[in-house]
Amino acid sequence: QVQLVESGGGLVQPGGSLRLSCAASGMSFSTRAMAWYRQAPGKDREFIGHISWSGGSTYYADSVKGRFTVSRDNAKNTVYLQMNSLKPEDTAVYYCAADKPWAAFKAGSFAGVYWGQGTQVTVSS
Repeated sequence: QVQLVESGGGLVQPGGSLRLSCAASGMSFSTRAMAWYRQAPGKDREFIGHISWSGGSTYYADSVKGRFTVSRDNAKNTVYLQMNSLKPEDTAVYYCAADKPWAAFKAGSFAGVYWGQGTQVTVSS
């Protein structure tokens, strides 16, 4: 069955960096756009950014633009979220998601078909 497994979360000080990974299995990874979302306690799930199936296109929410980078390695069936200059308000559970195969990339538009279980990121001194 399809599995998306996030890893790399943890506790980091403000201004620090973390890299999250999301390993996919059981699906055609290289044909699907991938996205990252987050959800803080008491808040709605927030879209962070997404990457096209080829890796050639990316789009970010304004809240993370210039600080976060989404990348992928189709040979490893893995998508990454590099987070720099972290702030306390970045504290949340971070989720990766997969789109349907060959979906056209539209900046800021993503339909998650499969979801990971999430990984906690806490930014605190």
